[in-house]
Amino acid sequence: MTTTFLDIHIIQSVPPSNVNRDETGAPKSAVYGGVRRARVSSQAWKRATREAFESFIDKSKLGARTQRVIEQLAAKIKEVDGSLESEAEGIAERVLNAVGIKLEKPKKKSKDSEDDSSTRTESAYLVFFSDQQLTKAAEQAVADHREGKTKFDKKSYAPILKADNSIDIALFGRMIADLTDLSVDASAQVAHALSVHAVEPEADFYTAVDDYKVNDPDRDAGAGMLGTVEFNSSTLYRYATVNVNQLEQNLGSEDATREALLAFARAFVLSMPTGKMNTFGNSTVPAAVIYSVRSDRPINYVEAFEDPLVREDGFIRGAVDELVDYATDADATYARATGYWTSGVGSKTERLDELATRTSVDDASQAAVAAAMDAVTASQADK
Repeated sequence: MTTTFLDIHIIQSVPPSNVNRDETGAPKSAVYGGVRRARVSSQAWKRATREAFESFIDKSKLGARTQRVIEQLAAKIKEVDGSLESEAEGIAERVLNAVGIKLEKPKKKSKDSEDDSSTRTESAYLVFFSDQQLTKAAEQAVADHREGKTKFDKKSYAPILKADNSIDIALFGRMIADLTDLSVDASAQVAHALSVHAVEPEADFYTAVDDYKVNDPDRDAGAGMLGTVEFNSSTLYRYATVNVNQLEQNLGSEDATREALLAFARAFVLSMPTGKMNTFGNSTVPAAVIYSVRSDRPINYVEAFEDPLVREDGFIRGAVDELVDYATDADATYARATGYWTSGVGSKTERLDELATRTSVDDASQAAVAAAMDAVTASQADK
């Protein structure tokens, strides 16, 4: 059986901004093709994509990643049986202990604090469960509690917490190092976004005026605060791919897979990490989007920009030209994509029509997802 992939390629111009910074506060960067490039980490764009999901699918179909899983499960237990208000967290702990999730008391926030009795037990690491998984685990826990069981059986809960994955778990996976039987293989891969050209960091020197002091002639009228913030501007190449067969395996149904794939195809395109957004207002949308369906393997087209673009009239047109040329050459050298669907803004993206006539992102994503699902169905029929 062949494996079907939905690849997403994006060219997006971002003005002066600092959407993803390192530990020093500087915009992240990387060397590629021998020059320094602007970079936005894959984790930052995954987070932005997950947050954008709520615009496309019901929140109940999403999961929540947290260490406060006891509180999370206890809330579900109280929904099942309101009389367990005082016992819910203890019951939730028994469930997590049965499964084998490591629990611990968080460290005290203040060195001077002697009393840590108010701190609640948490998981030792971030845990990612779907709303349905928590609801069913809560129902089982209430039933076990009513039967008088003091120790819960892992065999009752592990299958519950393995089934009914949320859309974001099915896409981005779940890894619990000491509980591999609860791990879920990710079906989506997201690359670090890189600028198609070399980038030099810049710094903005700013002052904050003390409004109360500035009108008092007898007091220092200087700034109340001085500082600098680093930034850059860039035209980015962004890429993601979804293993559609793996996604369907994680979700267990064709309808759920179609919904998840379409949500990702739109959310990834329209999302933007929010770092320093209020400072720079860099809410741009992609200039060019290419969806492709492949039945051999996914292909990241970043090699199109291994030679950094050098231009004085903007980078979007040149980036689109390089992307189309590389896609054409890759198809000729390896296997041609099953199909292309494109969307682009203005005349700078007109060469996208060589791959497929440009349409709206909604139309292009819907057509690409339909083709990907058809390919999966056909491959299953041939098995």
